[in-house]
Amino acid sequence: MDRTVLTDADFPRVDRKQWLELVAKSLGERTEYESLIRHTDDRIPVEPLYERAAGASPLSRVEPASSWKVVQRMDDPDPARANAQAAEDLAHGATGLSLVFSGAPNAFGYGLPATAKDLERALDGLPLNDIHLRIDVHPQSRASVDWLVEVLRSVGADPARLRLSFGIDPASLFAGTGRMRMSIEALEASMPQSLAGYFALGLPGVLLEADGRVFHNSGATEAQELGIILSSAVAHLRMFEEARQPLVYATPHIGFALAVDQDKFLSMAKIRALRKLWARILEACGIEPASASIHAETSYRMMASRDPETNILRNTIAAFAAAVGGADSISVLGHTMPHGLPDPAARRLARNTQLILTSESHLDFVSDPAAGAGAVEGLTDKLCEKAWDEFRQIESEGGVMRSLAAGHIQKRVSTARAERMEAFRDGHRDIVGTTIYKLDKESTVATLPAAQQATPSDGVITCSPLSASRIDEGLGEPS
Repeated sequence: MDRTVLTDADFPRVDRKQWLELVAKSLGERTEYESLIRHTDDRIPVEPLYERAAGASPLSRVEPASSWKVVQRMDDPDPARANAQAAEDLAHGATGLSLVFSGAPNAFGYGLPATAKDLERALDGLPLNDIHLRIDVHPQSRASVDWLVEVLRSVGADPARLRLSFGIDPASLFAGTGRMRMSIEALEASMPQSLAGYFALGLPGVLLEADGRVFHNSGATEAQELGIILSSAVAHLRMFEEARQPLVYATPHIGFALAVDQDKFLSMAKIRALRKLWARILEACGIEPASASIHAETSYRMMASRDPETNILRNTIAAFAAAVGGADSISVLGHTMPHGLPDPAARRLARNTQLILTSESHLDFVSDPAAGAGAVEGLTDKLCEKAWDEFRQIESEGGVMRSLAAGHIQKRVSTARAERMEAFRDGHRDIVGTTIYKLDKESTVATLPAAQQATPSDGVITCSPLSASRIDEGLGEPS
Protein backbone atom coordinates (compact mmCIF):
# COMPACT_ATOMS: atom_id res chain seq x y z
CA MET A 1 0.00 0.00 0.00
CA ASP A 2 1.42 3.34 -1.06
CA ARG A 3 1.70 5.79 1.84
CA THR A 4 2.14 9.49 1.07
CA VAL A 5 3.98 11.41 3.76
CA LEU A 6 3.13 15.10 3.91
CA THR A 7 5.61 17.67 5.17
CA ASP A 8 5.42 21.41 5.89
CA ALA A 9 6.57 22.06 2.34
CA ASP A 10 3.37 20.49 1.01
CA PHE A 11 1.20 23.17 2.64
CA PRO A 12 1.06 26.79 1.47
CA ARG A 13 2.53 29.24 3.97
CA VAL A 14 0.04 31.77 5.34
CA ASP A 15 1.46 34.78 7.15
CA ARG A 16 -0.38 37.11 9.52
CA LYS A 17 -1.12 39.62 6.78
CA GLN A 18 -2.88 36.99 4.66
CA TRP A 19 -4.81 35.78 7.71
CA LEU A 20 -5.99 39.32 8.50
CA GLU A 21 -7.16 39.72 4.91
CA LEU A 22 -9.24 36.56 5.24
CA VAL A 23 -10.64 37.80 8.56
CA ALA A 24 -11.63 41.13 7.01
CA LYS A 25 -13.35 39.33 4.13
CA SER A 26 -15.22 37.10 6.54
CA LEU A 27 -16.32 39.94 8.83
CA GLY A 28 -17.45 42.19 6.03
CA GLU A 29 -17.10 45.92 5.66
CA ARG A 30 -19.28 46.81 8.66
CA THR A 31 -17.24 44.91 11.24
CA GLU A 32 -13.60 45.61 12.01
CA TYR A 33 -10.94 43.23 13.30
CA GLU A 34 -10.92 45.12 16.62
CA SER A 35 -14.36 43.66 17.35
CA LEU A 36 -12.67 40.28 17.89
CA ILE A 37 -10.37 41.67 20.57
CA ARG A 38 -11.56 41.50 24.16
CA HIS A 39 -9.98 43.23 27.13
CA THR A 40 -9.24 41.99 30.63
CA ASP A 41 -10.16 43.92 33.75
CA ASP A 42 -6.67 45.44 33.57
CA ARG A 43 -7.38 46.71 30.03
CA ILE A 44 -4.99 44.16 28.55
CA PRO A 45 -6.08 43.30 24.97
CA VAL A 46 -6.61 39.62 24.20
CA GLU A 47 -6.43 38.97 20.46
CA PRO A 48 -7.99 35.98 18.64
CA LEU A 49 -4.67 34.74 17.27
CA TYR A 50 -1.02 34.95 18.32
CA GLU A 51 2.18 33.86 16.69
CA ARG A 52 4.59 31.56 18.47
CA ALA A 53 6.67 33.41 21.08
CA ALA A 54 10.37 33.39 20.32
CA GLY A 55 13.04 32.80 22.96
CA ALA A 56 10.63 31.87 25.76
CA SER A 57 12.06 30.00 28.75
CA PRO A 58 10.06 27.43 30.75
CA LEU A 59 8.89 28.48 34.22
CA SER A 60 8.65 25.42 36.43
CA ARG A 61 7.39 24.71 39.93
CA VAL A 62 9.77 24.23 42.87
CA GLU A 63 10.02 20.50 42.19
CA PRO A 64 9.58 20.29 38.40
CA ALA A 65 10.08 16.54 38.33
CA SER A 66 7.12 15.88 40.63
CA SER A 67 3.41 16.64 40.53
CA TRP A 68 1.67 19.41 42.42
CA LYS A 69 0.26 18.71 45.90
CA VAL A 70 -3.44 17.84 45.87
CA VAL A 71 -4.56 19.83 48.93
CA GLN A 72 -7.91 19.48 50.64
CA ARG A 73 -9.25 22.11 53.06
CA MET A 74 -9.83 21.28 56.73
CA ASP A 75 -12.41 23.95 57.54
CA ASP A 76 -15.15 22.13 59.43
CA PRO A 77 -16.00 23.75 62.82
CA ASP A 78 -16.42 20.22 64.22
CA PRO A 79 -12.86 18.86 64.81
CA ALA A 80 -14.00 15.22 64.91
CA ARG A 81 -15.86 15.58 61.62
CA ALA A 82 -12.90 17.45 60.12
CA ASN A 83 -10.63 14.59 61.16
CA ALA A 84 -12.87 12.02 59.47
CA GLN A 85 -13.02 14.13 56.30
CA ALA A 86 -9.22 14.45 56.19
CA ALA A 87 -8.73 10.72 56.72
CA GLU A 88 -11.11 10.04 53.83
CA ASP A 89 -9.35 12.58 51.59
CA LEU A 90 -5.87 11.21 52.30
CA ALA A 91 -6.98 7.63 51.81
CA HIS A 92 -8.40 8.48 48.41
CA GLY A 93 -5.69 10.49 46.72
CA ALA A 94 -5.15 13.81 48.47
CA THR A 95 -1.49 14.57 49.25
CA GLY A 96 -1.90 17.64 51.42
CA LEU A 97 -4.14 19.43 53.91
CA SER A 98 -4.86 23.12 54.40
CA LEU A 99 -5.74 23.99 58.00
CA VAL A 100 -8.34 26.76 57.82
CA PHE A 101 -9.16 28.18 61.26
CA SER A 102 -12.20 30.22 62.22
CA GLY A 103 -11.71 33.91 61.68
CA ALA A 104 -9.44 33.34 58.68
CA PRO A 105 -10.12 35.69 55.75
CA ASN A 106 -10.46 32.64 53.47
CA ALA A 107 -12.64 30.59 55.84
CA PHE A 108 -15.83 32.11 54.39
CA GLY A 109 -17.49 32.00 57.80
CA TYR A 110 -16.45 28.48 58.82
CA GLY A 111 -13.13 27.01 59.98
CA LEU A 112 -11.59 24.82 62.68
CA PRO A 113 -11.86 26.15 66.24
CA ALA A 114 -8.66 28.10 66.91
CA THR A 115 -7.36 26.19 69.93
CA ALA A 116 -4.46 23.81 70.47
CA LYS A 117 -6.76 21.07 71.78
CA ASP A 118 -9.07 21.22 68.76
CA LEU A 119 -6.14 21.12 66.35
CA GLU A 120 -4.83 18.02 68.12
CA ARG A 121 -8.25 16.37 67.76
CA ALA A 122 -8.48 17.33 64.07
CA LEU A 123 -5.05 15.86 63.25
CA ASP A 124 -5.34 12.75 65.44
CA GLY A 125 -4.16 9.61 63.66
CA LEU A 126 -3.37 11.31 60.32
CA PRO A 127 -0.09 10.45 58.49
CA LEU A 128 1.53 13.85 59.07
CA ASN A 129 4.98 12.63 58.00
CA ASP A 130 3.85 11.92 54.47
CA ILE A 131 1.74 14.92 53.46
CA HIS A 132 2.02 18.62 52.70
CA LEU A 133 0.61 20.68 55.59
CA ARG A 134 -0.27 24.35 55.31
CA ILE A 135 -1.93 26.78 57.71
CA ASP A 136 -4.16 29.41 56.15
CA VAL A 137 -3.51 32.91 57.47
CA HIS A 138 -5.74 33.68 60.45
CA PRO A 139 -5.80 35.94 63.55
CA GLN A 140 -3.82 33.49 65.69
CA SER A 141 -1.26 32.48 63.08
CA ARG A 142 1.73 32.76 65.39
CA ALA A 143 0.10 30.70 68.14
CA SER A 144 -1.03 28.03 65.67
CA VAL A 145 2.59 27.46 64.65
CA ASP A 146 3.34 26.42 68.24
CA TRP A 147 0.22 24.24 68.31
CA LEU A 148 1.22 22.46 65.12
CA VAL A 149 4.83 22.00 66.25
CA GLU A 150 3.61 20.43 69.48
CA VAL A 151 1.35 18.02 67.58
CA LEU A 152 4.23 17.06 65.29
CA ARG A 153 6.51 16.43 68.25
CA SER A 154 3.88 14.35 70.03
CA VAL A 155 3.64 11.94 67.07
CA GLY A 156 7.41 11.81 66.53
CA ALA A 157 7.29 13.45 63.12
CA ASP A 158 10.56 13.50 61.22
CA PRO A 159 11.49 17.15 60.39
CA ALA A 160 13.44 16.02 57.32
CA ARG A 161 10.28 14.53 55.79
CA LEU A 162 7.93 17.40 56.58
CA ARG A 163 6.58 19.81 53.99
CA LEU A 164 5.10 22.78 55.84
CA SER A 165 3.70 26.23 55.19
CA PHE A 166 2.76 28.36 58.19
CA GLY A 167 0.78 30.96 56.23
CA ILE A 168 1.72 34.08 58.20
CA ASP A 169 0.74 37.20 56.24
CA PRO A 170 -0.11 40.39 58.18
CA ALA A 171 -1.36 42.20 55.05
CA SER A 172 -3.89 39.53 54.08
CA LEU A 173 -5.10 39.32 57.68
CA PHE A 174 -5.37 43.11 58.00
CA ALA A 175 -7.28 43.39 54.73
CA GLY A 176 -9.61 40.48 55.47
CA THR A 177 -10.52 41.34 59.07
CA GLY A 178 -9.95 45.10 59.04
CA ARG A 179 -8.10 44.89 62.34
CA MET A 180 -4.64 44.39 63.80
CA ARG A 181 -3.81 43.69 67.45
CA MET A 182 -0.80 45.98 67.35
CA SER A 183 0.33 49.01 65.43
CA ILE A 184 2.18 48.64 62.13
CA GLU A 185 5.32 49.96 63.84
CA ALA A 186 5.00 47.42 66.66
CA LEU A 187 4.45 44.63 64.12
CA GLU A 188 7.56 45.60 62.19
CA ALA A 189 9.55 45.66 65.43
CA SER A 190 8.27 42.33 66.78
CA MET A 191 8.29 40.16 63.67
CA PRO A 192 12.09 39.85 63.47
CA GLN A 193 12.11 38.31 66.97
CA SER A 194 9.35 35.92 65.98
CA LEU A 195 11.28 34.90 62.88
CA ALA A 196 14.33 34.13 65.00
CA GLY A 197 12.12 31.85 67.10
CA TYR A 198 10.83 30.05 64.01
CA PHE A 199 14.37 29.48 62.75
CA ALA A 200 15.27 27.99 66.13
CA LEU A 201 12.57 25.33 65.63
CA GLY A 202 14.56 23.93 62.72
CA LEU A 203 11.48 23.11 60.66
CA PRO A 204 11.65 23.29 56.86
CA GLY A 205 9.09 25.13 54.80
CA VAL A 206 7.40 28.48 54.27
CA LEU A 207 7.23 30.80 57.28
CA LEU A 208 5.77 33.93 55.67
CA GLU A 209 3.28 33.93 52.84
CA ALA A 210 2.17 36.66 50.45
CA ASP A 211 -1.50 35.80 49.97
CA GLY A 212 -3.59 37.49 47.28
CA ARG A 213 -6.80 35.47 47.63
CA VAL A 214 -8.63 37.88 49.94
CA PHE A 215 -8.01 40.68 47.44
CA HIS A 216 -9.10 38.59 44.45
CA ASN A 217 -12.26 37.41 46.18
CA SER A 218 -13.08 41.01 47.09
CA GLY A 219 -12.89 42.08 43.45
CA ALA A 220 -9.25 42.84 42.60
CA THR A 221 -8.02 42.54 39.03
CA GLU A 222 -5.24 40.08 38.20
CA ALA A 223 -2.61 42.84 38.14
CA GLN A 224 -3.86 44.31 41.42
CA GLU A 225 -3.66 40.92 43.09
CA LEU A 226 -0.13 40.36 41.81
CA GLY A 227 1.02 43.86 42.78
CA ILE A 228 -0.28 43.42 46.32
CA ILE A 229 1.34 39.98 46.59
CA LEU A 230 4.64 41.44 45.45
CA SER A 231 4.49 44.29 47.96
CA SER A 232 3.70 41.80 50.76
CA ALA A 233 6.67 39.64 49.76
CA VAL A 234 8.99 42.66 49.76
CA ALA A 235 7.73 43.56 53.23
CA HIS A 236 8.66 40.01 54.30
CA LEU A 237 12.15 40.46 52.90
CA ARG A 238 12.53 43.63 54.93
CA MET A 239 11.52 41.71 58.07
CA PHE A 240 14.18 39.08 57.41
CA GLU A 241 16.66 41.89 56.94
CA GLU A 242 15.67 43.36 60.32
CA ALA A 243 16.07 39.90 61.86
CA ARG A 244 19.68 39.97 60.60
CA GLN A 245 19.03 36.96 58.38
CA PRO A 246 20.86 36.94 55.01
CA LEU A 247 18.24 37.41 52.30
CA VAL A 248 19.65 34.50 50.32
CA TYR A 249 18.51 32.23 53.18
CA ALA A 250 15.17 34.00 53.49
CA THR A 251 13.77 33.23 50.04
CA PRO A 252 12.96 29.52 50.65
CA HIS A 253 10.89 30.63 53.67
CA ILE A 254 8.67 33.02 51.69
CA GLY A 255 5.75 31.53 49.81
CA PHE A 256 2.79 32.74 47.79
CA ALA A 257 -0.93 32.03 47.53
CA LEU A 258 -3.33 33.25 44.87
CA ALA A 259 -6.72 32.53 43.34
CA VAL A 260 -7.43 30.94 39.97
CA ASP A 261 -10.74 31.26 38.14
CA GLN A 262 -12.60 30.16 35.02
CA ASP A 263 -10.52 32.36 32.70
CA LYS A 264 -7.91 29.68 32.13
CA PHE A 265 -5.46 31.72 30.06
CA LEU A 266 -5.43 34.63 32.50
CA SER A 267 -5.06 32.28 35.48
CA MET A 268 -2.18 30.46 33.80
CA ALA A 269 -0.54 33.77 32.97
CA LYS A 270 -1.04 35.06 36.52
CA ILE A 271 0.91 32.17 38.05
CA ARG A 272 3.66 32.45 35.46
CA ALA A 273 3.81 36.25 35.89
CA LEU A 274 4.26 35.79 39.64
CA ARG A 275 7.30 33.60 39.02
CA LYS A 276 8.80 36.22 36.71
CA LEU A 277 8.06 39.08 39.09
CA TRP A 278 9.57 37.27 42.07
CA ALA A 279 12.69 36.51 40.05
CA ARG A 280 12.93 40.22 39.23
CA ILE A 281 12.68 41.16 42.92
CA LEU A 282 15.40 38.67 43.86
CA GLU A 283 17.60 39.97 41.08
CA ALA A 284 17.16 43.52 42.41
CA CYS A 285 18.23 42.26 45.84
CA GLY A 286 21.34 40.67 44.37
CA ILE A 287 20.04 37.14 45.00
CA GLU A 288 20.22 34.26 42.56
CA PRO A 289 16.66 33.77 41.24
CA ALA A 290 14.84 30.83 42.85
CA SER A 291 11.52 29.26 41.95
CA ALA A 292 8.63 30.63 43.98
CA SER A 293 6.53 28.26 46.10
CA ILE A 294 2.96 28.95 44.91
CA HIS A 295 -0.31 27.68 46.36
CA ALA A 296 -3.37 28.15 44.15
CA GLU A 297 -6.98 27.93 45.29
CA THR A 298 -10.01 28.02 43.04
CA SER A 299 -11.81 31.33 43.22
CA TYR A 300 -14.67 31.85 45.65
CA ARG A 301 -15.58 34.98 43.71
CA MET A 302 -16.36 33.08 40.51
CA MET A 303 -18.85 30.73 42.16
CA ALA A 304 -22.58 31.16 41.63
CA SER A 305 -25.34 30.31 44.08
CA ARG A 306 -27.79 29.61 41.27
CA ASP A 307 -27.40 26.35 39.39
CA PRO A 308 -24.38 25.39 41.57
CA GLU A 309 -23.49 22.38 39.40
CA THR A 310 -22.04 24.89 36.92
CA ASN A 311 -19.42 25.60 39.60
CA ILE A 312 -18.05 22.10 39.00
CA LEU A 313 -17.06 23.13 35.48
CA ARG A 314 -15.66 26.45 36.69
CA ASN A 315 -13.57 24.61 39.28
CA THR A 316 -12.31 22.16 36.67
CA ILE A 317 -11.15 24.94 34.35
CA ALA A 318 -9.52 26.81 37.24
CA ALA A 319 -7.72 23.71 38.51
CA PHE A 320 -6.55 22.97 34.95
CA ALA A 321 -5.15 26.50 34.70
CA ALA A 322 -3.38 26.18 38.05
CA ALA A 323 -1.83 22.87 37.03
CA VAL A 324 -0.70 24.03 33.59
CA GLY A 325 0.42 27.37 35.02
CA GLY A 326 2.75 25.53 37.39
CA ALA A 327 1.27 25.84 40.89
CA ASP A 328 3.09 23.79 43.53
CA SER A 329 -0.09 22.98 45.43
CA ILE A 330 -3.76 23.35 44.55
CA SER A 331 -6.99 23.45 46.56
CA VAL A 332 -10.40 23.16 44.91
CA LEU A 333 -13.37 24.63 46.78
CA GLY A 334 -16.49 22.54 47.04
CA HIS A 335 -18.96 23.58 44.34
CA THR A 336 -21.72 24.07 46.93
CA MET A 337 -19.71 26.58 48.99
CA PRO A 338 -22.10 29.47 48.19
CA HIS A 339 -24.82 27.55 50.04
CA GLY A 340 -22.84 26.35 53.06
CA LEU A 341 -20.17 23.93 54.20
CA PRO A 342 -19.59 21.31 51.46
CA ASP A 343 -20.79 17.79 52.22
CA PRO A 344 -18.81 14.56 51.49
CA ALA A 345 -20.07 14.38 47.89
CA ALA A 346 -18.91 17.94 47.12
CA ARG A 347 -15.56 17.31 48.80
CA ARG A 348 -15.12 14.13 46.75
CA LEU A 349 -15.79 16.00 43.51
CA ALA A 350 -13.30 18.69 44.50
CA ARG A 351 -10.64 16.08 45.24
CA ASN A 352 -11.29 13.94 42.18
CA THR A 353 -11.18 16.96 39.88
CA GLN A 354 -7.47 17.21 40.63
CA LEU A 355 -6.88 13.46 40.59
CA ILE A 356 -8.30 13.19 37.08
CA LEU A 357 -5.98 15.99 35.98
CA THR A 358 -2.97 14.06 37.32
CA SER A 359 -3.77 10.37 37.10
CA GLU A 360 -5.80 10.39 33.87
CA SER A 361 -4.91 13.60 32.00
CA HIS A 362 -1.24 13.62 33.12
CA LEU A 363 -1.02 17.40 33.22
CA ASP A 364 2.04 17.08 35.44
CA PHE A 365 4.03 15.30 32.71
CA VAL A 366 5.37 18.55 31.22
CA SER A 367 6.70 21.18 33.62
CA ASP A 368 5.55 24.25 31.67
CA PRO A 369 3.39 23.31 28.68
CA ALA A 370 2.45 26.96 28.10
CA ALA A 371 6.04 28.04 27.44
CA GLY A 372 6.35 29.54 23.98
CA ALA A 373 2.59 29.84 23.42
CA GLY A 374 2.12 33.33 22.01
CA ALA A 375 -1.15 34.08 23.80
CA VAL A 376 0.01 32.93 27.24
CA GLU A 377 3.46 34.48 26.93
CA GLY A 378 1.90 37.75 25.77
CA LEU A 379 -0.58 37.80 28.66
CA THR A 380 2.19 36.90 31.09
CA ASP A 381 4.38 39.80 30.00
CA LYS A 382 1.52 42.31 29.99
CA LEU A 383 0.45 41.18 33.45
CA CYS A 384 4.00 41.65 34.67
CA GLU A 385 3.97 45.23 33.42
CA LYS A 386 0.60 46.07 34.97
CA ALA A 387 1.42 44.31 38.24
CA TRP A 388 4.74 46.13 38.49
CA ASP A 389 2.90 49.45 38.13
CA GLU A 390 0.54 48.43 40.97
CA PHE A 391 3.50 47.32 43.09
CA ARG A 392 5.26 50.66 42.60
CA GLN A 393 2.04 52.50 43.45
CA ILE A 394 1.69 50.57 46.71
CA GLU A 395 5.32 51.15 47.61
CA SER A 396 4.87 54.88 47.01
CA GLU A 397 2.01 54.74 49.52
CA GLY A 398 4.34 53.44 52.21
CA GLY A 399 4.04 49.71 51.53
CA VAL A 400 1.14 47.31 51.66
CA MET A 401 0.24 47.74 55.36
CA ARG A 402 0.20 51.54 55.28
CA SER A 403 -1.63 51.58 51.96
CA LEU A 404 -4.33 49.40 53.52
CA ALA A 405 -4.49 51.55 56.65
CA ALA A 406 -5.04 54.61 54.45
CA GLY A 407 -7.64 52.80 52.32
CA HIS A 408 -5.79 53.17 49.01
CA ILE A 409 -5.81 49.49 48.05
CA GLN A 410 -9.44 49.06 49.12
CA LYS A 411 -10.49 51.97 46.91
CA ARG A 412 -8.83 50.52 43.81
CA VAL A 413 -10.20 47.02 44.48
CA SER A 414 -13.72 48.37 45.08
CA THR A 415 -13.58 50.34 41.84
CA ALA A 416 -12.54 47.22 39.92
CA ARG A 417 -15.38 45.22 41.45
CA ALA A 418 -17.95 47.92 40.70
CA GLU A 419 -16.87 48.08 37.04
CA ARG A 420 -17.08 44.30 36.73
CA MET A 421 -20.55 44.17 38.28
CA GLU A 422 -21.74 46.95 35.97
CA ALA A 423 -20.63 44.84 32.98
CA PHE A 424 -22.76 41.95 34.24
CA ARG A 425 -25.78 44.17 34.83
CA ASP A 426 -25.47 45.72 31.36
CA GLY A 427 -25.21 42.31 29.69
CA HIS A 428 -21.66 42.84 28.42
CA ARG A 429 -20.59 39.82 30.46
CA ASP A 430 -22.57 36.72 31.35
CA ILE A 431 -22.82 34.06 34.06
CA VAL A 432 -24.33 30.81 32.83
CA GLY A 433 -27.21 29.82 35.09
CA THR A 434 -27.47 33.30 36.62
CA THR A 435 -27.70 35.98 33.93
CA ILE A 436 -28.32 33.61 30.99
CA TYR A 437 -29.81 30.11 30.64
CA LYS A 438 -31.42 30.20 34.06
CA LEU A 439 -33.15 27.19 35.56
CA ASP A 440 -36.91 27.47 35.92
CA LYS A 441 -36.61 26.02 39.40
CA GLU A 442 -33.53 25.64 41.55
CA SER A 443 -32.92 22.25 43.16
CA THR A 444 -32.19 21.69 46.84
CA VAL A 445 -28.47 21.85 47.67
CA ALA A 446 -27.02 19.48 50.27
CA THR A 447 -24.55 20.98 52.76
CA LEU A 448 -23.30 20.07 56.22
CA PRO A 449 -24.96 21.58 59.30
CA ALA A 450 -22.59 24.29 60.50
CA ALA A 451 -23.19 27.80 61.77
CA GLN A 452 -21.24 30.62 60.18
CA GLN A 453 -19.03 32.53 62.56
CA ALA A 454 -18.41 36.25 62.97
CA THR A 455 -15.05 37.88 62.29
CA PRO A 456 -13.11 38.78 65.47
CA SER A 457 -13.69 42.41 66.42
CA ASP A 458 -10.73 43.18 68.68
CA GLY A 459 -7.90 45.30 67.31
CA VAL A 460 -5.57 48.19 68.04
CA ILE A 461 -5.65 49.67 64.52
CA THR A 462 -8.37 49.29 61.93
CA CYS A 463 -8.88 49.66 58.21
CA SER A 464 -11.81 49.25 55.88
CA PRO A 465 -12.02 45.44 55.54
CA LEU A 466 -12.25 43.64 52.22
CA SER A 467 -14.88 40.91 52.30
CA ALA A 468 -15.18 37.99 49.90
CA SER A 469 -18.15 38.33 47.59
CA ARG A 470 -19.32 35.98 44.85
CA ILE A 471 -19.64 37.26 41.32
CA ASP A 472 -23.43 36.78 41.37
CA GLU A 473 -24.05 38.76 44.56
CA GLY A 474 -26.18 41.77 43.76
CA LEU A 475 -27.60 40.06 40.66
CA GLY A 476 -30.38 38.30 42.52
CA GLU A 477 -30.42 35.23 44.75
CA PRO A 478 -32.11 31.89 44.02
CA SER A 479 -35.84 31.89 44.57
